[in-house]
Amino acid sequence: MAENLSASSHLTVLVNPNTVEAGEIVREALSQRKTLLLIGNCWVHYLGRARSELEPGERILIIKEDGSLLVHRSVGYEPVNWQPPGCIFNTQVKEGILEIHAVRRKPPESVRVFFDKIHLASALTLADSGELSLYASEEDMHKAILLEPSLLEEGFKPISYEKRVEPGFMDVYGVDKNGRFVVVEIKRKTAGKEAVLQLARYIEAVKNRTNREVRGILVAPNIARNVQRLLETLGLEFKALNPKKCAEILKKAETKRLEAFFKEARTA
Repeated sequence: MAENLSASSHLTVLVNPNTVEAGEIVREALSQRKTLLLIGNCWVHYLGRARSELEPGERILIIKEDGSLLVHRSVGYEPVNWQPPGCIFNTQVKEGILEIHAVRRKPPESVRVFFDKIHLASALTLADSGELSLYASEEDMHKAILLEPSLLEEGFKPISYEKRVEPGFMDVYGVDKNGRFVVVEIKRKTAGKEAVLQLARYIEAVKNRTNREVRGILVAPNIARNVQRLLETLGLEFKALNPKKCAEILKKAETKRLEAFFKEARTA
C-alpha cells in the first residue's frame, strides 16, 4: 500500500505505490501539465532515427510541463534516454506493468518506458519565473572569441591563444581581414592602465619578430577613467565585450555538442 506524503493541488507524492496507483499520478501530471517524477525499476525502448533498448535498472524518469522526457541513471548528468519538448503521451497499466509512451511526429520518434516497481511517484506544479544570469571567466571569454571570432570584429581569424612571447602570454593572436596581425588582451572586469601597458609590451614583442603591421585590441566589459587617452597615445584599440554574452555562446555550443552526442548514440 502506498504512503501518501502529500496531496494538494500543487503537489502529490506517493511512496512505494503499486503500478495502478502510480498510473493515476502519471495521468494527473500529463493531463494537468504538471512535472512528473518517477523513481523505480524500469526499462526503455526507443524507435526513431535508430533503435535502442535499455535493460531493466533503477532509474529516475522526469516528464516536464513542456512535454520533454528524460530518463536518468543514478550517476552522471546526461540522460540515458530523452525526448525534447512537444511529446504526445499515452499511458497504461497491463499485467502489473506501467507503460508510458512518448511520441514525436516530426521527426517520427517513439520512447516507451516500462516500470514494474516504483519507489516514488510525484506530480508537481512548479513556479519558476527567475532569469538565469550567466557569468564567464577570462578563459571562457577566450573560448567564446575562438568559437565566434566576429565577437571581436568581422573578418578576424584566430591563429592561437595563450601564445608565449618574451613579456608573457598573449590571450588571443590572429589576423584581421586585411592580413594584419592582431594581438588581443582580454579582461573580465574593468580594464585599467596596467592592462593597456601589458598589451603594448606584447605588441612591441611581436613587432620585433615581423615586418607586418600589428594591431592591439583590449577586450573588456569597460575601461577605467582616462584609459581611452592612453590607448589612443599608444595606437591601441578597445572592444567592449560582456562576459555574459560569452557565457551564452559557450552554453549554446555545449547544447549543440550534447545534441550531436545523442544523435550519434542513437545511430550507433
